[in-house]
Amino acid sequence: MAAAFLATHGIDLQHEISSAQFPSSSILEEPLPEPYPSPSPSSVIPAPQPIHLITGVRLPHTPPSTLHDIHISTSTGRVTKIAPHTPSRPSTSPRTSNTPSTILPATLSIALPSLSHPHLHIDKAHLLSHPRYSSLQPTTGTFAEAMTLTAQAKARFERQDLLERGNWVVAESVRSGVTCLRAFVEVDVGVALAGVEAGLQLRREWEGRCEVQVCVFAQEGVFTGPGDAGGADGAGDGDDEGKGNRRLMEEAVSMEGVDVVGSTPYVEGDREREEKNVEWVVRLAIRERKHLDLHLDYHLDGAREPLVWYVLEVLRRERWAEKMKGKTVCLGHCTRMTLFGREEWERLKREVEGLPVTFVGLPTSDLFMMGRPDRGEGWRDRGRGTLQVVSMVQELGLDAVLGVNNVGNAFTPQGGADPLQLASLGVGLYQAGTKKDAETLYECVSTRAKAAIGCETSSLELKEGDMADLVLYGLPRENEPKLYRRRRTLQELIYDAGPDRITLKRGHRIVME
Repeated sequence: MAAAFLATHGIDLQHEISSAQFPSSSILEEPLPEPYPSPSPSSVIPAPQPIHLITGVRLPHTPPSTLHDIHISTSTGRVTKIAPHTPSRPSTSPRTSNTPSTILPATLSIALPSLSHPHLHIDKAHLLSHPRYSSLQPTTGTFAEAMTLTAQAKARFERQDLLERGNWVVAESVRSGVTCLRAFVEVDVGVALAGVEAGLQLRREWEGRCEVQVCVFAQEGVFTGPGDAGGADGAGDGDDEGKGNRRLMEEAVSMEGVDVVGSTPYVEGDREREEKNVEWVVRLAIRERKHLDLHLDYHLDGAREPLVWYVLEVLRRERWAEKMKGKTVCLGHCTRMTLFGREEWERLKREVEGLPVTFVGLPTSDLFMMGRPDRGEGWRDRGRGTLQVVSMVQELGLDAVLGVNNVGNAFTPQGGADPLQLASLGVGLYQAGTKKDAETLYECVSTRAKAAIGCETSSLELKEGDMADLVLYGLPRENEPKLYRRRRTLQELIYDAGPDRITLKRGHRIVME
């Protein structure tokens, strides 16, 4: 579990958690603030508005001077027709204030498929800015410290707190244009099922505005750590080690509304238990017919054999592709793969073939955590330490996408819930500034990201029959203020998208104010 991993860094996790829960009188702080009851989205934001016609939009792969009208079925939420824009004449019919218009004027806005989070930890979001966790601030910024601070924070989790922070990050995502996301919630003997229950409530409450896909996730070891009864020191016995976490995970994955099961093999104590972790979670996903999501090979140690080879071997041995039609596998982080040479990349391409595997680059977290130079060496080496997603897609034909991972915690203090921030970061990070690159980067936070987690998706170029999950970028000309800089192409959006967006989910405008 995390304790075993942290012990290798000289950290006693149980002592750290006890110190956080029961500080000495000399450093005693004010009592923790009570969690604020988090209102349900439907009680504070308007109902989604059905739209049957969007007028005057620009589309990708067409000249910016060409405008189109998008017709939508209000019963199915699908695009029924895309036609050249026909300017309308002023209406002479009376209109009452209580009759909402189903026509959305969007002249000169750019219409694109909506965005997606393929990898988002909602239970750990905004820990650094919430008063309940104000004493748990990073001082070194290391991975070991982030594990310790997060374990301490989890000891303070309460349902209302989880809902409050979860609603914050989902609301910020929807405002950015996200209509589906994979929400990781941790399960272990410490936090039990509190995160799962909160995640399932968020899933229900955001239905119709954003598809929240709940992933029950073993961040702690499942073959290292507490046995079924646990113990004061958190240690397990022999074959019983990790049984408490496994039992809770098996209970969580069977709960109604859970979509995905995941684990973190690299927190186990040794290679043998890492492999047992992989075998166990793959078989659990198959038994319960769930998508699978693994955090994998999160290091830059060239001497360690990448676990990805064993994962692919197990997926083939268990006949995932035959048994699990429609269920995908995501492999997150995988930073060890950045050390691959050409032969290893070609091997990976061969071994992935036929499997529904997508690699998820998590650059904001990876850049903060990976490639830290030895201070004694003068800070000379600072590797990027994150998957080269654009090259993987364009040059190798692999399925790869971009995810935010963490928002506002010790693993990723910087950044927010807008996936387009990642795409924009990718221009410099991957040195990807062409029109083709811009399209790939957008797909990696939109259409490809949706496909990776098994959500309905479309092509970048909208067509009839597509689900009208859309984002309109830029203010309509009718509402354009003076000195307004308009983005005219997808490439300009990737460089700098701007804040002005309208989100549609299944042909319904999502109004957040």
